[in-house]
Amino acid sequence: MSFKPANNIQDLQYFGEFGGVNPSISDSSTYTFLSAKTMFDTFEGNADGCYLYSRHSSPSNLYLGEALAAMEGTETANVTASGMGAITPVLLQLCQSGDHIVSSRTIYGGTYAFLKNFIPRMNIKTSFVDITNPKAVEAAINKNTKVIYCESVSNPLLEVADIPALAKIAKKHNLKLIIDNTFSPLSISPAILGADVVIHSLTKFINGSSDTVGGVVCGTQEFINDLRNVNNGACMLLGATMDSLRAASVLKNLRTLHIRMKQHSKNALFLAEKFEADGLKTVYPGLKSHPSHELFKSMMHPDYGFGGMLTIDVGSLDKANELMELMQNNNLGYLAVSLGFYKTLFSAPGTSTSSEIPEDEQKEMGLSDGLIRFSIGLDDDIERTYKMMRQCMEQLNILTA
Repeated sequence: MSFKPANNIQDLQYFGEFGGVNPSISDSSTYTFLSAKTMFDTFEGNADGCYLYSRHSSPSNLYLGEALAAMEGTETANVTASGMGAITPVLLQLCQSGDHIVSSRTIYGGTYAFLKNFIPRMNIKTSFVDITNPKAVEAAINKNTKVIYCESVSNPLLEVADIPALAKIAKKHNLKLIIDNTFSPLSISPAILGADVVIHSLTKFINGSSDTVGGVVCGTQEFINDLRNVNNGACMLLGATMDSLRAASVLKNLRTLHIRMKQHSKNALFLAEKFEADGLKTVYPGLKSHPSHELFKSMMHPDYGFGGMLTIDVGSLDKANELMELMQNNNLGYLAVSLGFYKTLFSAPGTSTSSEIPEDEQKEMGLSDGLIRFSIGLDDDIERTYKMMRQCMEQLNILTA
């Protein structure tokens, strides 16, 4: 793949207003105009380079948005206060009463809850399908469908979406393909593969230090302008705006994303291969046993690997909880939700990040009680980490010595 997202980030040049190597932080909520006409033009969206009010945009947010758009290969981007603050305005901008969405059945629990429980209040319906089956996706489309929504690598089951196939279906039916790429930044570039809009929770790998909540919508200039429109833009009117200080912080961390993703992926592949060889039921796109291994390979940037997320199934929730507590006590990571941190994080999704999904639907999609989701950290000596994890598993009779 000739498109190199890390190069696109590196090639951006920002000087601070006093020559600083980092752009100055725009520590203002409102901005001065030299003429009343310019203020009017800015309200109407006709004054390039002028800032009105930081809920609309700010220099710091635009710097970060430009870098993320460069990473994803889109015309521009809009940053938001959270991942859900990116997902919900996009869907509300594209859909109105009576419309229909086709969504992957395995998605982040918060997105699932929005689609299943919240958006029906606006008379917008969703069909949840097996996203790995393009025929099932196409069969779910009806005359009111406006959007196909999925995650490039699904949370938590790590199903892989065939983005080129979904893009073909979306184009055929005049739909928008929305991809949440939170689990696979740099590894997969959905816009290059045909997606119309790419979303991230910046909270995760992109920021990487578990100290900031944020999101981004990457798309065309026209669509981002629509989201920011003062009269009917969902981002503007719902108000989930990222703070300038946080935007500046995420931009600094973004510059090391390529280094971090390589290490996350390297460590995750090492552990996945070891766990599978030990007989554990292991799911990781980098394993040949993963049903979409070849598909992922066909879409990925090989430099950045298969990502930092893997799952194992230890048979029961009690056993999963015992193992996670023991690993935390042995300083092998933290029993915590979220992902992309420098330390390994682990959780049982059925009772945490996917708890919004009813138990019968969890079972139908293959989300078992004993499933542990790992966000693999940046450990320098991953072999040592594996040996210590194995000792914990032996202690609990998950593995035999």
